[in-house]
Amino acid sequence: MNSPRTTLYRDKHNGKLMGVCAGIADYTGINVFWVRLIAIASIFITGGPSIIAYLIAGFLLNKKPPYLYRDESEQKYWQGVRQNPKRTAREIRAAFRDVDRRLAAVETHYVSSNPRLTAEIERLR
Repeated sequence: MNSPRTTLYRDKHNGKLMGVCAGIADYTGINVFWVRLIAIASIFITGGPSIIAYLIAGFLLNKKPPYLYRDESEQKYWQGVRQNPKRTAREIRAAFRDVDRRLAAVETHYVSSNPRLTAEIERLR
């Protein structure tokens, strides 16, 4: 089952007609102006099929839940996950490695400056 944050929705709040272009823009992270421009250009290039595809998407896609993201940074994060999940996983692993390294440095500093704690840790081993 997909997470609600990785699903394509119609965005009626930011949409002009049915919210399909705004939903695609939210899903991909592309500015809605460019998505609308591409949609209009595709109407002139393909004619009827792109209008039919837009209408089908407008009827099939669910409306975007009103409180899908807490703030702008969470929205940007999920757009990154949808665009490149492997890169996002790499960035998260790197962040956890950095936290682990800093925690180890704090632990080393505290243990090395506290001989009583060092003796207690050694006694427990």
